[in-house]
Amino acid sequence: MKVAIATPCPRRAVPLLLAAWLTVAPAAVLAQAQGGGVPAEAQPGPEGRLMDRVVAVIEGQVLTQSELEFETRVALVQRGAMQAAFAPLDDEALRGGLELVINVRLQVLSAERLEAFPAEQAEVEARVAGFRGRFESEEEFQAFLARSGADVKLLTEVLARRVRAERILDSRIRPRAQVSEAEVFRYFQQHSSEYPEGYAAVKTRLQAKLRKERYDLLTAQEVTELHSSAQVRRVAPFAREARR
Repeated sequence: MKVAIATPCPRRAVPLLLAAWLTVAPAAVLAQAQGGGVPAEAQPGPEGRLMDRVVAVIEGQVLTQSELEFETRVALVQRGAMQAAFAPLDDEALRGGLELVINVRLQVLSAERLEAFPAEQAEVEARVAGFRGRFESEEEFQAFLARSGADVKLLTEVLARRVRAERILDSRIRPRAQVSEAEVFRYFQQHSSEYPEGYAAVKTRLQAKLRKERYDLLTAQEVTELHSSAQVRRVAPFAREARR
């Protein structure tokens, strides 16, 4: 069975640091994992072999099939879909992974031009350790890297880009995503029948809700602006389909 990926949605592990396009939320994959949809013993067959063909060109930088598959698997494993470490990925998964990779790399390229927002080494090391710890053993972790044609250095580079992209996104959006108490109270008055427990009891929850909604809206605007000025060419058939 091939692994599919759902539409990206925000992570909750670090509140308001990541927006929809910066994470891959594999709802379908997680459901399969919980229900045993993907056999634990799944091994890469002929269709699982790495193909180093070009799938996209991002601001002049080539992205290959093997890079895309690896980064997509890393994102899925981070979300708890361990079957994605070894199971084949279908076109839907690769399309979702591609949009993740494009957005992260565009943000990082923008920061590099300004020599801004470096990734903190301690945080990157913590991400690597956390990723490694998701596997049942060091042998399984090394098997994942070997299956992907990768090593710890490449994994570190991938996670470092994501850490850096988080900082960039947060710096641009969080200040504009704040919600005043007046806005929260106005929302409560408009929906008071939904909150019979009273304003004081739900104030914090409503503030978080409105802040997240604003953050997501600003993120969508950021993505649109980012892509409008970027040179991105999707080459692979599944990649071109994503933009139709």
